[in-house]
Amino acid sequence: MAHVIGEDCTSCGACADSCPVEAISEGDERYEIDADTCTDCGACVDACPVGAISEG
Repeated sequence: MAHVIGEDCTSCGACADSCPVEAISEGDERYEIDADTCTDCGACVDACPVGAISEG
């Protein structure tokens, strides 16, 4: 199951920069993870400075 970005997201972009498969893009309110592209590697979880990313 893909990771998800919660409401705590500050739209800093650190997660998108860390994603090896480019599954993360800027959404209307916060960054979003494309579940079909996400490989569940967890790199974004470690990169998020506010802990806004969790397993979906």
